[in-house]
Amino acid sequence: QVQLVESGGGLVQAGDSLRLSCAASGGPLSAYSMGWFRQAPGTEREFVAGISWNGGRTNIANSVKGRFTISRDNAKNMMYLQMNRLKPEDTAVYYCAAARFVLSTRVIDYDYWGQGTQVTVSS
Repeated sequence: QVQLVESGGGLVQAGDSLRLSCAASGGPLSAYSMGWFRQAPGTEREFVAGISWNGGRTNIANSVKGRFTISRDNAKNMMYLQMNRLKPEDTAVYYCAAARFVLSTRVIDYDYWGQGTQVTVSS
């Protein structure tokens, strides 16, 4: 079973950048497709970005396309989300997740989740 821990969140101003990291333990990250999701208060958890097991394919939500980049380093058991030109509407708890079978945008397809890291963007 894979354990996931996010880091890198914080309070920033609009237009700033942050890089989130997701550290995996308990198994090789290369066995999983990975994703980033976010959830703001009172809303459902939404897909942000996903990456295939070897990094060969990525999928970025339209709301962040052109600003966010997902990457992974299987040798280090790490995944990243580079977030540029942040906006107040990006404020949320960000979660990393691992899926055993598919690169998906759906919460239900992910098997393991981290506890999340808060990102707050002030205007």
